[in-house]
Amino acid sequence: MSVTIYYNPRCSTSRATLNLLRERGVEPVVIEYLMTPPTVEELTALLGLLGLSARQILRKKDAKAVGLEATGLEETALIAAMVENPAVIERPIVVANGRAVLGRPPEKVLELL
Repeated sequence: MSVTIYYNPRCSTSRATLNLLRERGVEPVVIEYLMTPPTVEELTALLGLLGLSARQILRKKDAKAVGLEATGLEETALIAAMVENPAVIERPIVVANGRAVLGRPPEKVLELL
């Protein structure tokens, strides 16, 4: 089984989720999404797997810092803004078996295993 985690090493929840996967014997592909942001297509696909809108995975505090929190941007424009400002994407996102979950709380990823 291939597992991918979109990860921020400075985030305690990201670290806890990665540790939980490894404790379960899963060594995921780790994408540090701040260093390697998803493309518009990749983020759109992730949202489809998550079953969430871009606004639902928008980190409010970080979005406010870059002026995105109160905007009336349409979905496609918001996705483009998130790709340009990846710090506003909620994390971690874990993908496995054609599904994805937001690892908040970290135990949520166990649904994929």
